[in-house]
Amino acid sequence: MGRPRTFDIDTAVDRAMELFWRQGFEATSTEDLVESLGIARGSLYKAFGSKEQLYALALRRYCQRHAAGLTEVLDRAEQVRPAIRAVLLELMEADLADPERGCLLVNAATERSAHPDTVLQVSRTMGQVESALAGALERARVRGEIAADKQPQELAQFLTTFLQGLRVMGKARADRALLNNAVEVALGALD
Repeated sequence: MGRPRTFDIDTAVDRAMELFWRQGFEATSTEDLVESLGIARGSLYKAFGSKEQLYALALRRYCQRHAAGLTEVLDRAEQVRPAIRAVLLELMEADLADPERGCLLVNAATERSAHPDTVLQVSRTMGQVESALAGALERARVRGEIAADKQPQELAQFLTTFLQGLRVMGKARADRALLNNAVEVALGALD
């Protein structure tokens, strides 16, 4: 009978997520993980199998939070356009405040584009974001917030793509005025 685990798995995944988010997969060593999580190397492997498997858990956690947070904001919004503006501006501000960190989803897509499991996770999350936006935009069209001839699915595809581009521009340290203007132009697509 083995010794009982002396650390919390959820806390460990959160700490690993933060480390991968800041440093990336390749730059994060097993030693970095052991130190950050405060566990022995053997415990890391016993609990998670490998650095790769821990990364997959951390990315999945980030993606679930990202998609769920957006869905929650859009579902509780009385008006969709101000909610979308608020989300875009909040993400822009987060990236401007900490451009090194950026968006873990964008980081994963760019750093691990040759890794099928990562690509699949990123794709699924983009699909969830698009679906949340399409649902909110359909509700907005029904309520008359956007024109009846607008196509919610097409707008959702555009906004999903724009959102990720905005995150890349934030990581590239684009000027706040440029990003603010881009958000307003993107919202103009809803007119």
